Amino acid sequence: MRKICVITTSRAEYGLLFWLMKGIKEDPDIQLQLIVTGTHLSPEFGSTIDRIREDGFHIDRSFDLRMHNDSPTGISHSLAIAIDGFATALATLKPDIIVLLGDRFEILGAATTALIANIPIAHIHGGELTLGAIDDSIRHSVTKISALHFAATDEYRQRIIQLGEDPKRVFNVGGMGLDNIRKLKFFTKKELEADLNIKFQKKNLLITFHPETLEPENSDHHFNELLAVLEEEKETLLIFTLPNADVGNQSLLSILEKFVGKHHDNSVLFKSLGQVRYLSVMKQVDAVVGNSSSGIIEAPSFRIATINIGNRQKGRIRAKSIVDCEPNRESIKMAFVNLNSGAFKESLRHIKNPYGNGGAADKVIRQLKTCNFVDLRYKKFHDIK
Repeated sequence: MRKICVITTSRAEYGLLFWLMKGIKEDPDIQLQLIVTGTHLSPEFGSTIDRIREDGFHIDRSFDLRMHNDSPTGISHSLAIAIDGFATALATLKPDIIVLLGDRFEILGAATTALIANIPIAHIHGGELTLGAIDDSIRHSVTKISALHFAATDEYRQRIIQLGEDPKRVFNVGGMGLDNIRKLKFFTKKELEADLNIKFQKKNLLITFHPETLEPENSDHHFNELLAVLEEEKETLLIFTLPNADVGNQSLLSILEKFVGKHHDNSVLFKSLGQVRYLSVMKQVDAVVGNSSSGIIEAPSFRIATINIGNRQKGRIRAKSIVDCEPNRESIKMAFVNLNSGAFKESLRHIKNPYGNGGAADKVIRQLKTCNFVDLRYKKFHDIK
């Protein structure tokens, strides 16, 4: 039986991998192995490893990256711990292939370890661009280490091929997160209000702001500029989620906690909503605000607007529901003006999501069940002629 090892390191990534993991687990011809690490084990981020267990998954290995220091040195130390932890886990589990999604530093550690152990890698969501984050370089590095690729659009597929990967091993399966939108049963507005102890208002915003890791020294200022604009919003519920565990996240969290404490009448902060609650909230709000990839990939499927701030997501393919702006007060204010215009609201009714309509997990599983794992160990650079 083929042993397929899925690695998850964060709440957002787990939400994207859920249906793939479930599909592998339920398929009688393949075996799911699961390694859990990163912020899943952190109380500061909601200890989401418990949610994975509650969802019915057996965790084969887990280890703590001791992510208590958000400086470059601290992140590098966590990366070293990740490499050590993955080396031990993979030596014990001996999977036929590992599955990695995205571009976080922990994923680079897993890819490096698998490369040295001669274990082939299937990489999901490669070929994308995020010019405001070091994730961009990590993502392309993981692409070069991986042997099997599952992209979210044709343009991303072509970029992976441009990096020298064999076109026969690169597949456009669409965005993984769209399976959730197609398959999950969402909470109603009343159910959310009772479950989350909130009261939706005339206007509602879902806000996630991550550090821009190529300019971490500016993240605090950029976030304060956003909060200054949000402070002026009337009859509006502000629903915040935590920033990623990147360089500079602790400072952003401190600013956020002070803001929510000061504006507790119309602001709430959640460590982790979980995928069902998060998307249920997204379905009910007027817009997603900040610099999260969910505002680019998932939000258009609900035909709601996204105010995308700064460079963190710059380079991603986007629907016309995305309003881009600079990370300063004036530009963010203008983005809200555009969002509230009648013409823009009318245009949302006809939005098409460039990341597809779901079904990505099934497409990935089909390839994992049929590909030749031995052949994947041998890579030949594909020259574009």
